[in-house]
Amino acid sequence: MISYLKGIVAGIQNYGGNRYILILEVNGMGYDLQVPGRLSQQLPSSGGDIQVFTHYQIRDEVPILYGFSSPADRDLFRHLISVSGIGASLAIALLDTLELPDLVQAIITANVQLLIQAPGIGKKTAERICLELKSKLIEWRKSAGFFVATDGPAPGILEEVQMTLLALGYTAHEVSHALHYVSEEIGLPKDSFVEEWIKQAIAHLSSTEVMQ
Repeated sequence: MISYLKGIVAGIQNYGGNRYILILEVNGMGYDLQVPGRLSQQLPSSGGDIQVFTHYQIRDEVPILYGFSSPADRDLFRHLISVSGIGASLAIALLDTLELPDLVQAIITANVQLLIQAPGIGKKTAERICLELKSKLIEWRKSAGFFVATDGPAPGILEEVQMTLLALGYTAHEVSHALHYVSEEIGLPKDSFVEEWIKQAIAHLSSTEVMQ
């Protein structure tokens, strides 16, 4: 119904949890759009011109507009809410917990332990998401020209590295960025030992904490 909106940020409000409402002024009219927390943090508090890709939904006879930074984010949101038991709040929680490439990769590879890092996502729910969306997302990647990033540890050791770092208390978002950094900036070979990936990732995460 509404593919996207271009307008001026009139304000951003947090109604608790991951419920962020963007007030977007378009041609003198103000639209309320529920957006992921990650997007809300990237936007100017007021006055900036932006384009937001939208999804229209009616819940309990109340129309709701959801806003996303890209068509890919919106499309993945639509895939997620098509899964039985996954509503908009859980879909947004997943989008907020993992970067888009990491979320797609986790679903395709059935990395349940990574998916359950999102608030409200349990093991059975994560397994259902993987079961229902794996083949769909493989096809979607091709048609959308979207490809999962190939950096980071080799698939055979990726999950072990991720789980070790998560067990140490790092968030899924922090782990994702650390592994990308170790791969791209340090150039650690994909098939390096698990211990080396963990060591380099912790070193990067520790240096980031010191800088903050």
